[in-house]
Amino acid sequence: MKFITALLVIIIASMSQLSFAQCETWIGSENMDHITDQHSVYRGFMTTDNYADAFEPWKEVFAAAPAADGKRDFHYTDGIKMYKSMFDAEADAGKKEEYKKLIVDLYDQCASCYEEQVIKLAKCGDNQDCYNERIGYLMGRKGYDMYYQLNANYSENMDAFQKAVDMAGNNVEYIVFAPYGAIAVYQFKKGLIDKEKTREIHRTLNEIAEYNIANNEKYSAYYKQAIDAMNGSFVEIEKEIFDCDYFKSKYKDAYLDNPSPEGAKDLYNLLKLRGCPTDDTDPFMVSLAKEYETWAAEVNAKKKAEFEANNPAMLASKAYRAGDFNGAMTKYREAIAQETDNAKKAKHHFSIASILFRKLKKYNDARKEARTAASLNPSFGRPYMLIGDMYATTARSCGDSWNQRLAILAAYDKYARAKSIDPNSADEASSKMGKYRSSFPMKDDGFMRGVKAGASQKVGCWIGETVKVRYQ
Repeated sequence: MKFITALLVIIIASMSQLSFAQCETWIGSENMDHITDQHSVYRGFMTTDNYADAFEPWKEVFAAAPAADGKRDFHYTDGIKMYKSMFDAEADAGKKEEYKKLIVDLYDQCASCYEEQVIKLAKCGDNQDCYNERIGYLMGRKGYDMYYQLNANYSENMDAFQKAVDMAGNNVEYIVFAPYGAIAVYQFKKGLIDKEKTREIHRTLNEIAEYNIANNEKYSAYYKQAIDAMNGSFVEIEKEIFDCDYFKSKYKDAYLDNPSPEGAKDLYNLLKLRGCPTDDTDPFMVSLAKEYETWAAEVNAKKKAEFEANNPAMLASKAYRAGDFNGAMTKYREAIAQETDNAKKAKHHFSIASILFRKLKKYNDARKEARTAASLNPSFGRPYMLIGDMYATTARSCGDSWNQRLAILAAYDKYARAKSIDPNSADEASSKMGKYRSSFPMKDDGFMRGVKAGASQKVGCWIGETVKVRYQ
């Protein structure tokens, strides 16, 4: 990001007086050609995060046509990016407050344009639910910025998150969960919201998370991590806001309207988790238990037998958790023998490789399994990540400092390979590559050995790979 010059600071300060227009477009305007030219100019600077040069043409374009051609919201979201950058760079508390207000106003005005459907997205047509989802996204981002960057008032911050949830529903971003939960807990502890409101926030976000964990393959893990973090913040107040009677009154009537053994089991377990007694002091809990116990024993025995016959991979996981690593590998091999999908086979080979490396320290065997996994699924990055971890872990046993650093190069190459083929491994790979870059060979060591950068060198010890030399 370019340094904000003194001149730009003056220009920015003048923007504190800017009164944002309401959703105008450049369509049909007298100076449409000039506006679109300036749009292209500032957007070009935005691609390189050159906010200093982008700001003036953006300011002109925004003043004339905040909604651009009515098909995009760049003028609002780009303004938000620039003002957030200015906010971070500014030391003066008064100016920071001005920037904070401008950022919040830009979010709100952009949302207003979608509410009025002045900005029309091709994918949405006239479907207001589609626009509401975009509004929910904007409000979620607004709330996130208010919490983590702008240090905004919690009540206003909560309003932004609530609108995000109301508008986006199950499509609300996972980034909303942790800050919204933290604010709700704080507000409840301070007596600013009641038990009912606090419980409603908790229930709604958990339902959204459960939906996405089950149905959102791409971001399922992120929702799981986010809701776990949020629920963790509720632990300190859960006994204050949830009780047995509350959950019985909520679910009892619905169950009695349509009783069943399965329903009795589900409701019993739910009420047990919510603190209801499991002895004979609560007649309703006793009746639920009697309803499902015999049935559950029969069904569970049947399901267990069927499941174990058809799911050796799950039994492998169970054996692993029990510390039976050889038993786990045996079950994974049974799963491989049953499987016809190479991608699933690759995962089982990877699991075996992980056990051999992390639990049994059998590096050669582990690498062989990892390589098999990689060959079965060429876009699977985790086997290369595992091999990289093996090399990095055992580098210190590879002889002198020179050879130890060559081992690090071998690990680095595996991380780079994982990053190049698998987007799911990219972040972790980049992190490890950055971590180990400082452990590359030293130029002085290479000079003493007559080894130039780019030369091929064989790594000693068990690794035995050839690497191209790179220096710190």
